[in-house]
This record gives sequence, C-alpha cells and structure tokens, in this order.
Amino acid sequence: MNKTQKLELTWVGKGEDTLAVEPRILLENREYGFGQVETGTLANGRPWPGNMLIHGDNLLALRALEQDFAGQIKCIYIDPPYNTGAMFENYDDNLEHSIWINLMYQRLQSLHKLLSDDGVMCMHLDDCEVHYAKVICDEVFGRDNFIATIAIRSSTPSGVKTKNRYKTIIKQKDLMLVYKKSEKLEIYPQYVKRSSYDTHYSYIITNQDGRIQLQNLLTTLIANGILPKGSTLKDLSMSDSKFRQFYLKNKDLICTTQSHKNNEAKAFSLAHPNEVVRFPSKDGKKEDLFYNGRMLTTLSSSIQSVVWNRDITEDIGMLLCDFWDDIDFQNTQNEGGVEFPTSKKPEALIFRVLSLFTKPGDIVLDSFLGSGSTAAVAHKMRRRWIGIELGNHAFTHCFVRLKNVISGSDTSGMTPQLNWRGGGGFKFYELAPSLLNHDKYGNLVINKEYNADMLAAAMAKHQGFTYKPDADMYWKQGHSTEHDFIFTTTQLITVEWLESIHQQMGEDESLLICCSKFQSECRNRFSNITIKKIPKVLLDTCEFDRDDYSLNIISVPEIDDEPEEVIDELPLPTADIQPKSAPRSKSTDMPSLFD
Repeated sequence: MNKTQKLELTWVGKGEDTLAVEPRILLENREYGFGQVETGTLANGRPWPGNMLIHGDNLLALRALEQDFAGQIKCIYIDPPYNTGAMFENYDDNLEHSIWINLMYQRLQSLHKLLSDDGVMCMHLDDCEVHYAKVICDEVFGRDNFIATIAIRSSTPSGVKTKNRYKTIIKQKDLMLVYKKSEKLEIYPQYVKRSSYDTHYSYIITNQDGRIQLQNLLTTLIANGILPKGSTLKDLSMSDSKFRQFYLKNKDLICTTQSHKNNEAKAFSLAHPNEVVRFPSKDGKKEDLFYNGRMLTTLSSSIQSVVWNRDITEDIGMLLCDFWDDIDFQNTQNEGGVEFPTSKKPEALIFRVLSLFTKPGDIVLDSFLGSGSTAAVAHKMRRRWIGIELGNHAFTHCFVRLKNVISGSDTSGMTPQLNWRGGGGFKFYELAPSLLNHDKYGNLVINKEYNADMLAAAMAKHQGFTYKPDADMYWKQGHSTEHDFIFTTTQLITVEWLESIHQQMGEDESLLICCSKFQSECRNRFSNITIKKIPKVLLDTCEFDRDDYSLNIISVPEIDDEPEEVIDELPLPTADIQPKSAPRSKSTDMPSLFD
C-alpha cells in the first residue's frame, strides 16, 4: 500500500478549480438598513461594523468576509438545500449529486476559515446527502472534531405522507451535523422537561417531633390528594399542575438515596438510625445529607431551566442529548410574519442551537439565511449576527422579518419567552461587481463600474491591507501594519510624484503603490516603495468576472454585455480621500461605499 494514500471522498469536479474565489468588497445599501446599529471591535482588533445582512452569492460573500472575520465567528448554523429533487417556491433544489457536494465543499472550506478556535458549525440536512456531507466535513474540519449527528423529529406520520408506507419508511426526522474548530469549544448543557416522573425520587424529608426523618413520597402525595389510593409513582403525570406546584415547592425535601464512599459520614449516619443528618463533604466545601448510612440527593439538583411548549421555565430537567423530539415544526408558518412554505425552521430550534454553543455578544453566521430565522433569533438573544441570502427574499423576507424584530412588532416565535421588545439594528450590503471583467477582445480589464474609492478598497483587500484612508496623507489609503501602507491610483506615476511621496514617508514606513501605469525610472527607485501594475498584478490570483457560484437557488440577474475599457484616466484626489456614493446598480440603489 502507498502510505501517502488517505481515506477521502472523491467526486466529479473535485480539485478542478485552479483559481480562488475573488475577494469582493461589500457595498452598503442604506435603503435596506434599519435601526440603531451597534458597532465595536472584534477579537482580532478589526472593527465590528454591526449586524450584517448581505444580499448575494454566499460563496462570494463568505470570501468577502474572510479578511476581517477569519477566526471570529463563534457559531455557524446553515440549512442548505437538501438536494432532494423537490421544487419549492423559493428554491430550485434539484442538483446533480456531485455538483451539490462540490459546491458545499467550497463553502465549508470558507466557513472553516471564518470559525473561531472555540467555535462550532451546525449543518441541518436530511438523509439525502447527510452521509456524504459527513465525509467532506471530516476532510475540512478533521474527523476528530466531529461532535455529533443530532436527530430532530421534524414531522408526524399522518395524511398524505403515509401514502407510500407499503413501499418505504416514512421520513420523520432531520439530521444536524455538529463540528468544532478545536478542543477550545465550550458547550453550555441544555435540559428538556422530563416526559415522566423519575421514580427514583421516592422519599420526602419530614420533621416529626423535632426529628428529621424520611417518609414515603407516595404516602404524602395520596395524603395531599394528588394521587388516589392504590396508585404508584408511575401514575404521576408531568402535566398535572397540582403535582408540579407540589414538587417545585418541595424540591429541597423530595429526595433519593444512593451509595457513596465517605466512610466517616456513613459511620456517623448509622450512629443516628432513621434520622436525616448532615456531614461535611470530603472537600469540606459543603454539607451532605445522609440517612441510615446512605447519601441523600434532593430533587432540586434536577431542577433546570427548560423549554417546554415554547415556554422557558424551571422544571425537572433531563440532559439534552442527540435526539430532539420536542420541537414543533408544524406551526412555524406565522413566525416572523413571512411565509416560507416547507423550508422555515422553528425559532425554538435556532434558540436551542444558540443556547448550546453561544453567549450574548458572540457572532452567529448563517450563509443560507432563507426567511431570516437564524438572524431573528440571534438578535432576540442579543448575539451579533451575519446573514447571507442570494434570492429576492433577502428583501421580501429577511429584511421585512428583521425590521419587525427590531421595531418590536414581531410577537411570534421566541419573542414572549425571551421578553423581546425590540431594539438594535443592522446594515444591508450588496456584493460589488467583479473588479476585473472581460473586454470585447476577451482581455481582463478594470471594471469601469468602479470609482476611485471602490478601486482603492478592492486593491487593499486583494493585497491583504485594511482599507482606511488617512485624514492627512492621501497616499495612506490602507494599512497592513502600523508602518506598512497601500496607495492605488489609475494616474501615471512619475518620478517627481514618487519622490514627493517618499519625502513625506517616515524612515520606518513602507508603501505599496498599485497603479495602471508608471514611468520605468520609478521601478526600484526607493527600497521602501514597491510598485505593482494593475490589472497585471491581479491576473492568475483568483477567478474574475464570475457572479454565480450558487446552488442553483435562483437565476442571478444578468448585466448587459457592454464593451469594457481600461480606465487610465480615472481621477484620483491629491488631498483627503472621502467616501463617495457608489454607482447605482441596475437592480438596486447603493447610496454609499463605506461609513
């Protein structure tokens, strides 16, 4: 055997993509932003622009986010098309098998880069592709970073769903693959209400004639009229409000006995027969209860915050594991005030995922946003969020739903349980067009839709710089470190101009100049100034002039095929560079570039 071989999934088209996806800039569309946006700083020191709703191909959008958000996303939840062949109103879900795998593989690679070291990725699927998705996730995230496949009951076997019951097994579940980025992930355990009473808790502590003793719980329940004579603890109903009121009131008295290894406590307890005694724990930090040599554990240790019938309440909890059968998928049609037949996920499901893996202030990402459920719940839970959606429902569904959440007019889903009353805000972004496109001769040239600021921002992103124009030095358009800067222009760089810039530079500063043309004498004239020619410097670095990497979700609007020319005469100020209005798109107004 060749020892370099490894177990992996292969498919038609794997490895054929030779060029990376173009890192586009994002153009803010203020018409579709809403509310008071809370900004801040990311863990990597880069600015947090506020919650982001991005309209565009999600692979291009993920690539656009990598520079600023690599290693910053705490939780990724995605619900991609299942590739079932079914046709929906908002999705064309019929993809050839290997195409689906390849497109998901590309997105998973980008998602992995964005995930923080203590982050988690949850992918919601069904049986159609989940097993292949598991293999490609193993390859991207590492098999050791697989946490679980969670089975989620998503439907009930009734009506038309059962018509083929003699030929197949009726589908009743969805599946969710869960992967961590590294061992740094911390999980916040969740609990569900028990469907039946834990009969191990069969005693209750009583005080009789000044002696603390144990009494049979069943006897007490019959005496209080909660159970009739002749009953057993197995007859208890967790939906009985009278019983619930009783056990919550007496949670520190209802108990069970268990063995232990504290011999001193055992001896002390046996010396006080038929009496509940206290004895210090082995670590000396608390006192435990003992009865006839056995340790007592009270019901209060099982009382947890649980979600029951969409209510968050204190109750007898059972640790949530990898089978979720208590979430209602049948009544989501009105959640968020937008219709999204068959594809909308319950807010209770998103709430559970975010409760398991995040805390307030963490960043949540959904790159298949759909009707906006993930962003809506993240906002109500006071998480920061980024949502990406290609279809028109970025406007008709996501924008409308999130606007309702922020204005406080959305009373559906998890709103009552979270006591959400509105607040916050988000910015809406469009992907910029490709920086380079083909002219009528097939040559890649600078896209003439780019103005000076857009070009400078795009070149900064391509070269690994942060676009942040300096208020005093026009040539400091962006920086990679405190002393390394970038300057982009389409004007001719002359020796005189270069010398003027060099005189303004500090001794420890360096500058990268990207321009469309320069005098030959400028090359290598100063050791701390590097000149690169555009578009030549960009060729073969990534794939340009491609706007559709979609999972065949919708047709991307086509732009009229007009001849393109190199824009050698694009004016650039020689003083402060202030953000200008972005060009108007043929489909959407884009009033500004960046704040």
